[in-house]
Amino acid sequence: MTQNNSEVDTILRGAELRLRRLSLDRLRVADDFLAYLEEKEADASTRELLSLAGFEGHYREALRQSEGGETVRFEDIRRDV
Repeated sequence: MTQNNSEVDTILRGAELRLRRLSLDRLRVADDFLAYLEEKEADASTRELLSLAGFEGHYREALRQSEGGETVRFEDIRRDV
């Protein structure tokens, strides 16, 4: 999903203004709903990754390498960063 930074900033400012006008009880409900949406988006992203051929095996191998200390610092790969 491509996002326009200006549009995102406008929406966030508007949402913050509305959230600040809510009672504490309604603010809790809004926060719960936002957490629900965040979880749904993460679930969709996870499903998308798991649908890629070979992803799960590569992921498990990467975890094994990481846990075994078989890593290379990013700075050693990309010296111009």
